[in-house]
Amino acid sequence: MEHELFSDSETSKCDGPLMIRTSSNQVDVVVLTKNSERVLERCFNSIFANVPVNRLIVVDGYSTDSTLNIVRKFSDKLGNVVLIKDGGTRGSARMKGIGEVKTGWFLFVDSDVTLSDKWYEKAKNYVDDGVGAVWGTEVWAGIRTQRVLKLFLIITRRIFGMRGGTHDLLVRYEAVKDIDIPKNLHVFEDALIKEWIIKKGYRVIPTYDPFCIHYRPQSVWTLKGSRDLIVDNLRYSSLKKMPSYFLAYAFYTVYVVHRSLTQKLMGSSKRIEV
Repeated sequence: MEHELFSDSETSKCDGPLMIRTSSNQVDVVVLTKNSERVLERCFNSIFANVPVNRLIVVDGYSTDSTLNIVRKFSDKLGNVVLIKDGGTRGSARMKGIGEVKTGWFLFVDSDVTLSDKWYEKAKNYVDDGVGAVWGTEVWAGIRTQRVLKLFLIITRRIFGMRGGTHDLLVRYEAVKDIDIPKNLHVFEDALIKEWIIKKGYRVIPTYDPFCIHYRPQSVWTLKGSRDLIVDNLRYSSLKKMPSYFLAYAFYTVYVVHRSLTQKLMGSSKRIEV
């Protein structure tokens, strides 16, 4: 039974016996949203342009901006959009998204990313019977030099190896159909998903191509925003992994400082020219 647009998942049934696995080449796509208007339309456009979408499943945290208007726009135009409401954590939202999936493979896509060209066509080249998921590298928008990009990709790949990621993750439904993500888990639910898939005996493949461009909010490009992001992540990490996380996220902090100073210098230069 499909949800109607803007129906609450709490009042809808999505239990296993009602699910129908499709054998077509199409995949369901799960996107979590909450006041995501900033990049959402570009995100949806990139999904429909680069993935054979069976249904776009949006799990919304009761947005108060124009997020739902954007969802309605795509639903009116394409028809294969399902909306589920969830007022809990990212963990509970991902559980509801997985519960609605009806295809053998599906994607998690973050609401503030855009997918690279031919994302699905490239990702499926990594799939075999032993693969449970394929992750496309996350690249922050605005990186301007090859040197910084190369270092960024190394660090990002390292972080994915430690904690996973769901920015753009192709997932075998069979590998997560019985996953139990704690409802109170708001950070590191992506790590749990990666670990769960591996425990099921599947491999999780990180790739440099396909990839996604991540348009992080302006608040991240400040020392306070960067600090809050790192503290939030380290707070929920295990003590064993904390030194590795600290070293990896230290690079992000240095990059944020570098970018902030560069933008200020460029702004000063423009004012002088005027």
